[in-house]
Amino acid sequence: MKVGIMGGTFDPIHIGHLIAAQCAFEQAGLDQVWFMPTNVPPHKRQAPGATPEQRWEMVCRAVEGHPSFRPLDIELQKGGVSYSIDTVKLLKQQHPDIRFSYIIGADMVRFLPKWYKFEELLQLISFIGLQRPGYPLDIGELPEPVKGSVTFVTMPLMELSSTYIRHRVAAGKTIRYMVPDRVYDYIEESGIYGS
Repeated sequence: MKVGIMGGTFDPIHIGHLIAAQCAFEQAGLDQVWFMPTNVPPHKRQAPGATPEQRWEMVCRAVEGHPSFRPLDIELQKGGVSYSIDTVKLLKQQHPDIRFSYIIGADMVRFLPKWYKFEELLQLISFIGLQRPGYPLDIGELPEPVKGSVTFVTMPLMELSSTYIRHRVAAGKTIRYMVPDRVYDYIEESGIYGS
């Protein structure tokens, strides 16, 4: 079985995340995509706006009903700073028969050599790079070990971010259609982000 791991703070998860996952699912021939909220990502030290429990609830609501998407709370359960190498080792231990790929933005692909224990990580997992229009990436520029580990897929250009959504909610503006309906309802009911 081939599984794509879509990690992120998901603060909140939005339709851009889901469209990216669907593109990776179809074009990379995945059997499933697992959405994994990070606990404390190493590159983002500021506290997210929603609690880990709230982010988990939003992810669960967002993927509910999709036959091939599922939530994964491995990093939230583990606690502490989330390093990909530790998570991948744990996943391989728990699911030895699954071939995992990390789904990342094409802009992140060039930073792969800076990831913690990158060489070891490449032995354990492959990557799916989401290529957006207007953000070309020359594969020839990539270091040799990275080239063979990344499959590129295309996705529509969508300028939507969790930060933008949080700012809209705080300003009293609607985020309808930017997040799945059940996530929208949850944000409204729970008053996260000052709604």
